Amino acid sequence: MRCTHCGAEFPDDQMVCPVCGAEVQIVPDYNPLDDVLTREVKGSVEGATRQLRTDDIRRYRREDRTQNVNSTRVLSQEEMARIRDRRRSGPSRAAEPSSRQAGTGNMRRTGDVRRQRQNTGEIRRQRQQKRLEAAKRKRRNLLITLFVILALIVAVIVLVYQNSYTSMINKGYRSIQSGDYAAAENYFQRAITKDESRPDAYTGYAQIYVEQDDLESAEDVFLSAIETQPTNAELYQAAIDFYMETEQPAKVSALLNNCEDEGVLDAVSGYISSAPVFTPEEGAYSEVQEITISSETGGDIYYTLDGSDPTASTGTKYTEPVLLQAEGEVQIRAIAVNSSGIPSVVSAATYTIEFPIENAPAVTPSTGQYTEPTQITITVPEGYTAYYTMDGSAPDPDSSSTQQYTGPIDMPENTRTIFNAILVNNQNGKATEATTRNYITTAE
Repeated sequence: MRCTHCGAEFPDDQMVCPVCGAEVQIVPDYNPLDDVLTREVKGSVEGATRQLRTDDIRRYRREDRTQNVNSTRVLSQEEMARIRDRRRSGPSRAAEPSSRQAGTGNMRRTGDVRRQRQNTGEIRRQRQQKRLEAAKRKRRNLLITLFVILALIVAVIVLVYQNSYTSMINKGYRSIQSGDYAAAENYFQRAITKDESRPDAYTGYAQIYVEQDDLESAEDVFLSAIETQPTNAELYQAAIDFYMETEQPAKVSALLNNCEDEGVLDAVSGYISSAPVFTPEEGAYSEVQEITISSETGGDIYYTLDGSDPTASTGTKYTEPVLLQAEGEVQIRAIAVNSSGIPSVVSAATYTIEFPIENAPAVTPSTGQYTEPTQITITVPEGYTAYYTMDGSAPDPDSSSTQQYTGPIDMPENTRTIFNAILVNNQNGKATEATTRNYITTAE
């Protein structure tokens, strides 16, 4: 048998093409002689017989060759004549067996076709069932494979996380909360080993000591790390956060004051508080001085004059230049507090004030004998006060025998007078050496 869809040949007992899977439609074999006999029988019943034409037989023969290889051969003219004679003599009997046989054959063929169609439908249902079961197995296997892959991925992620930097940090803090400081130290050290540049592990490590009120050891954690990584801005920031949280803002400036990396200083510029600068510079001066104090980063300035370190609560807030008018040595110490509340390191400057001592005062007239009334005068420089005695004693501003010079003094007559005079510095109270004059006055 040949498939009408793909042209493949296969056995006659198969109802489905094994190549393309097309269902074979069964049609009973066609015999043109059956049509001829049927028409003849019909004609005899109606009382009229039509003679077969040669053209019909030729046409049937051609169709028989091209359409159905299983058709019965075409009868000769003599055979056809005998058949006609036999059917005229007994049309009822001749037609009846033929019709019965044809009906029986057709029924048999129809039953076979139905059974073949049922078998074909069953085969199709079985194949479809197999395809559905195969698809289900494929989906089930795919889901199982995906689940296994997902489980492996989750397991790998969990394993990686358990040994990650973040996991060590979290475990360290949980150990601190439970009071297991040894375990916490181990976790933070492992985290530092994994990545020593990140600040989280140092912050956690320092927290171990903070919990035990050991701020000095906590500070050493950051300082030791910064010593080995002087350009790590994140470590500096972590240390600054530690100082601020533990209320040690003054140490921020000390930390940054030792930093030489511009990148770090730029990163934490908001915490920089420049130390105050004094004008004029420290040194010895022979006159009263006005000292101005300033800071590059601005903010409030506080100072002391007693040598102690100033704070915002113990120092004097700077509002105007500091006046140094007393003779002696003075140390000014000052800090600047920026807008973030960070105090700078302490700046200090020492000033020495030494006012110059004038020579003994100039007194006129000079020592001698005078016969005419004469006045005694003392030259008094600015900033000084003159004092004198006329009994030969040393002048003392606190003594009753000493008088303050306010203008020329009349020389006593007819007597001998020993006149002593001094100058006293109005700022420091220091007195000069005394000038002595010996006057003798006589009448003419």
